Amino acid sequence: MFAAASRKNRSMKGNQEKRSTSEVEFVFHFKAGRQACMLNVPLEFPLQQSVDDLHGRLMLLHNLPCFIENDLKNALRTFIEEENINYYDREAEQALARLQCGDADLDQLVNGWAKAYTETTLEHARPEEPDWDEDFADVYHELIHSPETSRTLLNLEHSYFVSVSELIAERDMELKKLRERQEAKMNTVMQELGKTLTDQDVNSFAATHFESQQALENKWSNELKQIRAIQKQEYQEWVVKLHQDLKNPNSSIRFSDFISNVFPSQSDEIKLQPSQLTESAEGDERYEEQGKLEESFTIHLGAQLKTMHNLRLLRTDVLDFCKHKRHYRSGVKLHRLQTALSLYSTSLCGLVLLVDNRINSYSGIKRDFATVCQECTDFHFPQLEEQLEIVQQVALYARAQRGSKVKGQQDVPNRNGGSEDKSKAVERNPANILPGEFYITRHSNLSEKHVVFHLCVDDNVRSGNITARDPAIMGLRNILKVCCTHDITTISIPLLLVHDMSEEMTIPWCLKRAELVFKCVKGFMMEMASWDGGISRTVQFLVPQNISEEMFYQLSNMLPQIFRLSSPLTLTSKRDSLKQQ
Repeated sequence: MFAAASRKNRSMKGNQEKRSTSEVEFVFHFKAGRQACMLNVPLEFPLQQSVDDLHGRLMLLHNLPCFIENDLKNALRTFIEEENINYYDREAEQALARLQCGDADLDQLVNGWAKAYTETTLEHARPEEPDWDEDFADVYHELIHSPETSRTLLNLEHSYFVSVSELIAERDMELKKLRERQEAKMNTVMQELGKTLTDQDVNSFAATHFESQQALENKWSNELKQIRAIQKQEYQEWVVKLHQDLKNPNSSIRFSDFISNVFPSQSDEIKLQPSQLTESAEGDERYEEQGKLEESFTIHLGAQLKTMHNLRLLRTDVLDFCKHKRHYRSGVKLHRLQTALSLYSTSLCGLVLLVDNRINSYSGIKRDFATVCQECTDFHFPQLEEQLEIVQQVALYARAQRGSKVKGQQDVPNRNGGSEDKSKAVERNPANILPGEFYITRHSNLSEKHVVFHLCVDDNVRSGNITARDPAIMGLRNILKVCCTHDITTISIPLLLVHDMSEEMTIPWCLKRAELVFKCVKGFMMEMASWDGGISRTVQFLVPQNISEEMFYQLSNMLPQIFRLSSPLTLTSKRDSLKQQ
């Protein structure tokens, strides 16, 4: 039996910063058998609690019978609605009374109402500040799709590339000469070792040489960083000014005059025509094309609704998709034009680059890729070094979050020894990533690619016993999923999960690895239909340049056996068949 209580109404007054509240008791009558019961609950208004939560707490706290659950919820909801309205009515009446008595500050009320109105009404809200990157992207997208200005933009970008590549060549030459001088001097020092010089003297010479190299490298690094910053600022300002002049109907300025006025030193380089190439340059490019092999296929995938995809098998260097050609041949220009046209579109091009577990650009193919990125200024996205710094910070934060979860599960015995070893490796160096994980960099300064997936692999990919559950294979699946969600319609994948051939990679090894990757990618592509609704894509399988031609065509013959190729059907009518008989 619950004790009876009368309805109370007590108001609590606070300071001006704190809203006043009132306490009202909720009374609910019900019958349990022949006994009449009453529930009294003091509630504070305005009520900030959910009605459902309050109802559940009352049922649990007072051990109420289940047959009154619905009646209690309805009565409680009605009571709260009425008391909230009564509370706000009293607040409004008191505010009006203070206004009539002159106790309220009119200026404060007006400013409060004006602020609330402008923040909740879209047409009176303050307009968002324009974003320079978004404005520049829109302007560039419009100019690059104009036949009148696209050629000018590409020629200007190429002239910038030539100037930076010449500076890099000068840097490499100076570093080479310094190393040659230091090597000759060190040979002389080693001849005097034990005669007039000691080991300490040799170490001192080596330390001096290292400091000289570091100083020279830092000098050139700062100079290259400065020239790229100047080029990016000049280029963006030039693009925006050109767009403004084209939009001005009173402007009759010609492209050649505009370029000569803005960049007098660049005008001669921009006007270079493809016909001005030297014969030796054309011979070098022709030699590069000779080692390239390519096979193309068209396939259909899907159970009921089939989607057409394009597959290509290429024997080439993975960085050939990134490098700019020094001499601007017409075919190279078309590749660069296509990349520029699709920069801000829903048809992006991606590349999978196999890297180690360190997020840097100091060794292996990462260093070669960084060198390619340095040769041409990126006018739209941060430079590679800045993007890697951001990736490093995100990786450290993600690793810290995982570490906190692992510490919370330390009491649980780990049955999988492999995962325990991985967690120990992460604890040793939290800045590294695990095999199968990848990070993404964006680029506008590459020849044919916009996005690069840096997939972490270990030495296990060189063995011949990996399965479909290997971290590298699962990393490919996650990469393809990112492609579906971020409008990447062309992706280039290393077929053998290596960039260079070695002695242990025999013909059976290559065939087994290619079959595994082909079948896994086919399954992932069939999953794409559920991810993106079935969009036609281009998947390029890359094999190393030093693979034999015979091995290349064996892989090419394997592809139609795994994928279903699209072949034309020849239909004949009944009349034609009778005539043939």
